[in-house]
Amino acid sequence: MKSNINRRHFLRGSGAFVALPLLESAGFKAFASAADRKTPVPPKRLAFMSMGFGVTQESWYPSKSETGTGYKLPKGLSPLARNQKNFTFVQGCEHKFSRQAHWGSTYWLTGANQYGTPGQSFSNTISADQLAAAQFGKYTRYSSIQLSSDDTNGSGHGPGLSLAWDQNGKPVSGWNSPLQAYHKLFSADNLPIEQRKALLAEKRSILDSVHIEAKDIQRSLNKSDKDKIGEYFQGIRDIETRLSKTEAWMNVPKAKAPFGAPADGLSGPEEIETMYKIMIAALQTDSTRVITYRQPLKRFIGGNPHAMSHYAPGTVQEEASKARDLAQSKLLNGLINQLKATKEVDGSSLYDNIALAFGSNIRSIHYLNNCPTILMGGAANIKLGHNMVLEEGTPLNNVWLTMLQGVGVKVDSHGDSTGIVKELQA
Repeated sequence: MKSNINRRHFLRGSGAFVALPLLESAGFKAFASAADRKTPVPPKRLAFMSMGFGVTQESWYPSKSETGTGYKLPKGLSPLARNQKNFTFVQGCEHKFSRQAHWGSTYWLTGANQYGTPGQSFSNTISADQLAAAQFGKYTRYSSIQLSSDDTNGSGHGPGLSLAWDQNGKPVSGWNSPLQAYHKLFSADNLPIEQRKALLAEKRSILDSVHIEAKDIQRSLNKSDKDKIGEYFQGIRDIETRLSKTEAWMNVPKAKAPFGAPADGLSGPEEIETMYKIMIAALQTDSTRVITYRQPLKRFIGGNPHAMSHYAPGTVQEEASKARDLAQSKLLNGLINQLKATKEVDGSSLYDNIALAFGSNIRSIHYLNNCPTILMGGAANIKLGHNMVLEEGTPLNNVWLTMLQGVGVKVDSHGDSTGIVKELQA
């Protein structure tokens, strides 16, 4: 008899539920002989991180004349020197519908047309991470995790609650501090399970009542209003899905925290460094396989990020912009090192099993072409160590599509993509 073991199965005895270790991947035979057993294959993960306003163009972008490997690393990326072979710099990409020079994150993962819905001044579509979450999320407690900050006003991100947007183009909320993220991931629920079940039943009852009332209203609506109520019903279905997921995981203990709770009120580089640490812990414990992080900026660098983004050569603002780039590159280097140092069940590293993008929809000084884009990790079968210069105006969604397909997401297109970037494939 053969049977698959994964993290959805638990040992039940004496009223206790004990989660099995990380044996989630297909191919592990529970009752096979030792000779027939295969080493569990770690799952693939996907992560996106955005810094809002762009970078200092003169000191962050490699020369377009030095393509491929062995290119000279610009000063803004110098902290990454020892990891140059572990990331690829992509140039030439943009979102053709981008119009807002202060919105570095709103359309970064969607590429949507702000005026794509007739009669509305704001419209968005599903983000790349949520396409992955729809497929990968069925295996984990959290379909995706959105990390953010309450320090986004004036930080160049634009509208939204995180980097993520759902299938209706509505913002997905995020966890706004390292302490909040830590407790969501690792702190046990204090309410007894019967009380939690009762609260869940109450939420379902309220949702059912709202659904019935909306159905009654729908009969007297015109076509335009029926379209709106259709979106409303989709929102209800999304809530029902989340409630079902909460119910399915109610008896499953949260993962054990690999480190103590961070201090409250972190800011500056320490805030981002701690969020990176939490990202790794969330992936390592298989709490999720999809993460986005909308990073703070004002609290990170101090002063006025918007004024700094309007730097001119030789000014104080330009020096501040360069200092920000160096600080971000140093943190990114630390993240790569941590990913490489985190070992998986088969002896590989977490870095080998993740595809990660770092960048913004804003290039520099509010320009929206040649979006700053760095790709890392081995999960998407992407060439690493390259300065990849693509044809000017290449849809950034082509890069996201390449990453999505590379990690195994079953999707043929995303937004205005025209196909994968074959030059990126290893």
